[in-house]
Amino acid sequence: MPDEPDQAIRFGKARTAQSGALLEDYVELISDLHAQNGEARPTDIARRLGVSHATVIKTIGRLKREGLAVAKPYRGVFLTEPGESLADRVRARHRVVVDLLLAVGVPAEAAELDAEGIEHHVSDITLAAFARFLEGKGG
Repeated sequence: MPDEPDQAIRFGKARTAQSGALLEDYVELISDLHAQNGEARPTDIARRLGVSHATVIKTIGRLKREGLAVAKPYRGVFLTEPGESLADRVRARHRVVVDLLLAVGVPAEAAELDAEGIEHHVSDITLAAFARFLEGKGG
């Protein structure tokens, strides 16, 4: 068992990642909806995430407070520059994790599903190691 301070740091990191994961999922989805449909409406976000409309409205409020999005009445949700930048980083992180899982033999569908959780918890150091491993494998 790790020392108490080390264990507290580990659990704290996991809690922080979990809290950030929600915002990351939202900005990535909002960006994807804009790319595909030209808009991101709360109703569409709720359906895609399998949550209630009220939950989406609450989280959009958090995105706005964090400076990641703006919402315009009757026009949906738009990402700010920092929000779009975060969406790009999340998408890139997701791709590296999926590629690593595929490289070690995980089936594609499982790799995509598992990456949704792993991508939010992996450190930059570990992600860089994943990328170096993939570069060494030619992929």
